[in-house]
Amino acid sequence: MKLMVVGGGGREHAIIKKLKENKTVEKIYALPGNGGMAEDAELVNIGAKDIDAIVDFAVKNQIDYAVVAPDDPLVLGAVDALEAVGIPCFGPRANAAIIEGSKVFSKNLMKKYGIPTAEYEVFDDMDAALKYLETAPIPTVIKADGLALGKGVIIAETREAARDAVRSMMQDKVFGKSGDHIVIEEFLTGPEVSVLSFTDGKVVVPMVSSMDHKRAGDNDTGLNTGGMGTVAPNPYYTEALAKECMETIFLPTVNAMNAEGRTFKGCLYFGLMITPKGPKVIEYNCRFGDPETQVVLPLLESDLLTVMQATTNGTLAETEVKFGKGNACCVIMASAGYPSAYEKGFLMTIPEAVRDTVYVAGATLDSEGLKTNGGRVLGVTAVADTLPEAIDAAYKKVETIHFENAYYRHDIGKRAMEAYGK
Repeated sequence: MKLMVVGGGGREHAIIKKLKENKTVEKIYALPGNGGMAEDAELVNIGAKDIDAIVDFAVKNQIDYAVVAPDDPLVLGAVDALEAVGIPCFGPRANAAIIEGSKVFSKNLMKKYGIPTAEYEVFDDMDAALKYLETAPIPTVIKADGLALGKGVIIAETREAARDAVRSMMQDKVFGKSGDHIVIEEFLTGPEVSVLSFTDGKVVVPMVSSMDHKRAGDNDTGLNTGGMGTVAPNPYYTEALAKECMETIFLPTVNAMNAEGRTFKGCLYFGLMITPKGPKVIEYNCRFGDPETQVVLPLLESDLLTVMQATTNGTLAETEVKFGKGNACCVIMASAGYPSAYEKGFLMTIPEAVRDTVYVAGATLDSEGLKTNGGRVLGVTAVADTLPEAIDAAYKKVETIHFENAYYRHDIGKRAMEAYGK
């Protein structure tokens, strides 16, 4: 089979490495991929949002199956366009990807179908939003409606900070048109849990849970990032909670999308908070999370391509989806200064012995070798029987990898260990 994976980060590298395990796969193209994937896939210089060029390439190269991994092309209708020319895909169509593409849509969906989430109000007028903030409970959460590279959410600790957030989104357009509509919602407390799930629109098969670390600095300090590391499974996500989430959140969400004529197929990501009143949805994503994918897929024992095809074909109920009982830890190696200004173009040294679970997020390849080309550069993952062993192994790998201006957190997994009482 000839496969095509749309996207170019660490998530896509993890997907490609897992797809390669299927013996029927003869070739994988990455559009656009990055230099660090060159050993695992053929790189094609087509941007993930260039839908026409993606479709044209797929047809000309007789692609048997496509995986559309990032949010932008999914929301823009990449799956619809590929299916229209007869190419089966992993990922939701545009009318289902709206569950991430519009926070207003997803909040209204949850309210309509009784899915637990934070209380909220929607605004498309800045003055009305500012007036609401005069009496709104503080802290509060301000969210831009549309996609904003994972950065369109601001937790405001004071009224002034809340007002600044509203003005920056609605007046200054820091997130472009994503800030035309905003959601102001209740600030929830409790442990956060990420649960990625496979769904064919009929059944939901959750993957192993994970815990993300969004802040740039140790002890959860500094700016929000796309993610500085993850561990799996998440110790706060018990079997009892998993059962409750299936009954009150996962299945109701898929059923709600069906009822709206927006059947969701692919990977539906549930960002949850375990509040004192039970689990509630913080956000939905219409695709694999990054860097959650880099700890979840290494624990998958079933064949990824087979599972993906089952979501497309509607046969997930008859398909085995098995995860190992081990633990995984991923430490993101970033460029110093991320998520603000940073330098790039530094030569990387990655020993051959650790490359099996090193996922390249931002790199170029030239005659000198692999060079940094992003804020997040590498996801360094280790799998072990216990969480302490996985954390230790991941950091030992990190110590063997070198590039100038390398930066990483030193406490990935610390919160999870506290949950275990260690």
